[in-house]
Amino acid sequence: MSHFAVHYTYVSDATLLAEHRPAHRDFLRSLVGSGLVAAGAYPDAEEPAALLIVEAETADDVATMLERDPFLVQGAIARRRIQLWNPPIGIFA
Repeated sequence: MSHFAVHYTYVSDATLLAEHRPAHRDFLRSLVGSGLVAAGAYPDAEEPAALLIVEAETADDVATMLERDPFLVQGAIARRRIQLWNPPIGIFA
């Protein structure tokens, strides 16, 4: 298995984000143990954004895993980047 860093940049619509955040978080919680290792927002980012760390075989597998994320389905994600991540040191090594 490989590790992937998934960078979400959210839309600036605070109402949309607040409305769908509970379902988004429930969805992500449902992936723990099935590939999602960690997820969290960047609290000091210039625009609303988050990082997810995912274990999977390929970037396509990550995209498939996340395709039902309510934030994605409801248009709350402005950009998503899935990047292979190689952590040779630390708890993910």
